[in-house]
Amino acid sequence: MTRDDPVKHLFLWPAFLVVLAIAIFPLIFSLANSFMSLRLVPPMPARFVGLDNYTELLGNPRFWHTVKTTAIIAFTSVALQFVIGFGIALALAKRVKGVEFFRVTFLMPMLVAPVAVALVARQILNPTMGPLNQLASFLGFPNLPYLTDAHWALGSLIAVEIWQWTPFVILLLLAGLQGLPDDVYEAAELENASPWQQFWGITFPMMLPISAAVIFIRIVESFKIIDTVFVMTGGGPGVATETLTLFAYQEGFKKFNLGYTSALSFLFLAVVLILSLVYLALLKPYLEKYR
Repeated sequence: MTRDDPVKHLFLWPAFLVVLAIAIFPLIFSLANSFMSLRLVPPMPARFVGLDNYTELLGNPRFWHTVKTTAIIAFTSVALQFVIGFGIALALAKRVKGVEFFRVTFLMPMLVAPVAVALVARQILNPTMGPLNQLASFLGFPNLPYLTDAHWALGSLIAVEIWQWTPFVILLLLAGLQGLPDDVYEAAELENASPWQQFWGITFPMMLPISAAVIFIRIVESFKIIDTVFVMTGGGPGVATETLTLFAYQEGFKKFNLGYTSALSFLFLAVVLILSLVYLALLKPYLEKYR
């Protein structure tokens, strides 16, 4: 089949219509709802309100608080995931004894459902009955409010995110490291380049495209965090750890304020889209330099 062969339309149009029906139509329907006052409890007739839902959200301090909380969790956890993941991937890329065992062990957290991880973390970090505080008491240290203090709860969520999703970073970076050409390193060794010079001058620049992709994927995924927060803290104490998606859940499934929730969803989309565009624009010169 050539580029101009009309037969290609037999394959393209059915797929396009399926995507249109499954993905685009719900988006358009939700966008239309975001301009409406639409409540299910108590039931109220739908009413066009224009941009009122958006202006109300932008003037709501709770919305900006959730944006800040989500950004702290996403950027902090992804930065640490990348640093730890890169270090472990570099170690696993070397042919060390028992590397297969270490690979499987490091990848196991990623295979567990986020809800199960959050349940286990909640039990371990329980302020009164958790084994971590019981061990601390046994050793003579004071108990720490892992889930009942705002700062400790935020730190606990970040720690769980790092524990569960660093294996994903390891997996992709390890695949990239194993695809690097050996002859470049052989030439560097002939010129007596130190391991640090080889890493900073060869490995890191050549890994930049896949590193950018890994960070991009993780930041977008981290901004959608809800299950871990819902199970571990429920957004608390108060609303200290409430994220954007949990805020949308509270408005949509507890208050049944569908118009407001639709507006919140599109503002969430705008936040992620703006961050993604800024991230890609900042990286573009470096990606073109090392292409």
